[in-house]
Amino acid sequence: MSLDAISPSHWHPVDWSIVGPALVAGLLVLSTHVPLGQRVLRKGIVFIDLAIAQIAGLGVIAAGTLGWSDNAWAVQGAAVGTALLGAVLLTWMERRWPDIQEALIGALFVLASSVGILLLAGNPHGGEHLKDLLVGQILWVTPDQLWGVAALSASVLAVWFGAQRWLGQAGFYLLFAVAVTASVQLVGVYLVFSSLIMPALAVRQAPRRWQLPLAWGAGALAYTLGLCVSAMLDWPSGAVVVVAMALLCALTACVAPRVRLPNLPEGTPE
Repeated sequence: MSLDAISPSHWHPVDWSIVGPALVAGLLVLSTHVPLGQRVLRKGIVFIDLAIAQIAGLGVIAAGTLGWSDNAWAVQGAAVGTALLGAVLLTWMERRWPDIQEALIGALFVLASSVGILLLAGNPHGGEHLKDLLVGQILWVTPDQLWGVAALSASVLAVWFGAQRWLGQAGFYLLFAVAVTASVQLVGVYLVFSSLIMPALAVRQAPRRWQLPLAWGAGALAYTLGLCVSAMLDWPSGAVVVVAMALLCALTACVAPRVRLPNLPEGTPE
């Protein structure tokens, strides 16, 4: 990348007919992933989103390998089915081996990634499909795609805020799998992980009443700035939004109000 590429004379105008739907898609992803990400961070199972996103992506790849690419319902069914199976497997592994849960989640992610690469090995466009799965094609989101995701996001939020206490571990994993399955096909694995973890990290020391508004605000600003910069400079949108998310969440962590811990006598363990 040359310096000339970022000079104002080479900037493109922002086409909101393209950026608008992409921004709405990002906000829908954030709406569910910020509260789910806070739960993931508290549980210390950070890589669960990568694992389930990769498993859902494996379902999409498998559907393509079976020749179902032109049938949207078949692709969605394969993605949801594999993600739910992954959630059931994670629930069982947590009960069976709770002391090595994070290691098992990492192993499952690597296994799903490797199987996906093997399924794409004979596909001449395999590299492109794999890149789309990881980085996403958020700028190519169409308004028609957003209605189903909006309905799903509303349902996930209703369950999360209305019935969270009754979910249990299995319910959490299943709800998580449903949310991630939809988002990974919109924005890619990298943005799914960023939307879940970075805002949650940014506000983890803030007062509880401020955490969700600050996390949603930082994430929304990151998607807005990232997509606009991507459109103006013709850079890969997913990567730009991830970088914007990291910078803005780091800034939020620095300026956000923090909970004051009580003063402890010297020598008292925290």
